Amino acid sequence: MESRLLTAAMIEALKQYPLYSQDDKRGDAVCVAVLGIGNIRWYIIEGEQQGDDFTFFGIVTGMYQTEYGYFSLREMENIEVDGSRYGLPVKLHIEAIEDFKPCKLKEIKDKELQDFLANF
Repeated sequence: MESRLLTAAMIEALKQYPLYSQDDKRGDAVCVAVLGIGNIRWYIIEGEQQGDDFTFFGIVTGMYQTEYGYFSLREMENIEVDGSRYGLPVKLHIEAIEDFKPCKLKEIKDKELQDFLANF
């Protein structure tokens, strides 16, 4: 079920972290991948195929409120932002952060993420 957001490497890594496998680990949970658009980041810590879609669990930062949540591959692939609102002649889509290497959440240098983990 590879796609522009779900690579073969991500699928393989997520086999070790199906849904609910990192419950209560907080900052010690392993972040497998990061998706982003603008200042918004989805830190993926769990995921598995469900029917014809793929469901992820992780933390989203850069929006009104940082929070844990579930999100689907199909949902993420369909999000687009009209770049003309920002002086860009293109539509913007969520992209995988390609150079990200899996690590514990507490090791990621994102102040908003770390503040969230410290208060959870």
